[in-house]
Amino acid sequence: MLVHGVAWDTSSPSLRMFTPDAEFSDVALVQGSALGLRVIPGLWCLGHTKVHGPGDRTNVPCRSGSPAERGKQCGACFARDDSRLMHDFHRGTAVPTGLRAYLMQPHWLYVATFANGASKVGTASAPRKWNRLAEQGAVHASYVAHTDDGRVVRVLEDLVTRELGLVQQVRSASKAAGLVEPRAGVELLTLNRQHAGRVRELLGGLAMTGYSVVEEEWERPAFAERLCAAAEGVRRHAYPATFDGGGHGLRIRSLSGAIALAGLPDASGNEVEGSFVADLGALKGRKIEFGPHTTEIPALQDSLF
Repeated sequence: MLVHGVAWDTSSPSLRMFTPDAEFSDVALVQGSALGLRVIPGLWCLGHTKVHGPGDRTNVPCRSGSPAERGKQCGACFARDDSRLMHDFHRGTAVPTGLRAYLMQPHWLYVATFANGASKVGTASAPRKWNRLAEQGAVHASYVAHTDDGRVVRVLEDLVTRELGLVQQVRSASKAAGLVEPRAGVELLTLNRQHAGRVRELLGGLAMTGYSVVEEEWERPAFAERLCAAAEGVRRHAYPATFDGGGHGLRIRSLSGAIALAGLPDASGNEVEGSFVADLGALKGRKIEFGPHTTEIPALQDSLF
């Protein structure tokens, strides 16, 4: 099975995969669920996306099942991918009709803050207003503007980065590291509100049309609460293996974006001491086989504890 990543289509997240039968399949990631798998070495192309309109898109599998060359795609799929064009649409780049229809729907501009205090500005289409931030793994987030279309929202996003220095991307490794020892929730909430206030002040003074400044806070999924909260009582550790090969066994306790707080069962099914923060997003583009696998940790025992 080829992993396409962690999806938050509803309040219950899942690990989304493309099966050998050429179908998509989801494995629910819920409290207490066991995830045993073996990763086959290699990174594989995830195909390309065709956008037909608002809320309507198709993932087209890679015809040749090629290794990934550019991110999670081979060169041919990257060239065919509609979604790669959306970030230059506001600069006058020509886009296919379906993608244009998607981009011309209303969008939201948000400010997201993560467990280590890093904050970013980002955009979400109207139908994915909540899901986008759930997939990002934000600890706190605020919506700062509602725009008529995707062109205006990207103009505003670039303006906020240029004028206020808010980045548009926070690396997954940084998000995961922050969740090992997250900063206090009240501190992160205050930080997010401060950034959001500065953005609203900037946007409120522009001689531009096509948007309205808004004050609304995003509601974090309940399943993320335990991971996003400052650790108390049980020690947290970074997951002691990489998802580029070998066997892995986790029991999910909480999930923020693609990052899990998990227990690690041993061969007898008993969990070792402590909680572990694992970036399941690192499985994206990997081929896996499910089974009664465990994560090898004995050699790391002394350094962990």
